[in-house]
Amino acid sequence: MMKPREKAPNLKINLVNGTQWSLEEQHPENFTLVLFYRGKHCPVCKMQLKDLERKMEDFSSRGVNVIAISVNTEEVAKETHENWDLKNVPLGYGLSVEEGREWGLFISNAISEKEPDQFVEPGIFLLDKEGKVYWESIQSMPFGRPDFKDVLNGIDYILKEGYPARGEA
Repeated sequence: MMKPREKAPNLKINLVNGTQWSLEEQHPENFTLVLFYRGKHCPVCKMQLKDLERKMEDFSSRGVNVIAISVNTEEVAKETHENWDLKNVPLGYGLSVEEGREWGLFISNAISEKEPDQFVEPGIFLLDKEGKVYWESIQSMPFGRPDFKDVLNGIDYILKEGYPARGEA
């Protein structure tokens, strides 16, 4: 389990637009938000990513870089990108289960034909400018995820008050 103020594992991931995203190449004004989602098979993920799409400008205006990542293949991720109409969310694919474990994510085995054999359960990480964990939320199930409105309000408070990362003890 990663604790606040610890350096997040390095991450390089392919994006559906044909480029590659690298955590160490992120130079946000304030934070990087890394969202891990279950995949195209998950209707809760679809609602979450569509909400993120609507709030991308809100994150950008607060100096937050955003990426959403799954274990899906390139083909499935591109279908997700198109079918879910995600024009502004950088969508990464091909995360390995081992990489998911490095981030402390829960791993699930498929229980239906529409699911990948193994996939990561949801997680959101807010990383500071140095790539250190500031805040994290990890779920073992598809439901109970933080609302982006609450995440944005939290970021506003952090920036206004200079609130430090907590929970490292």
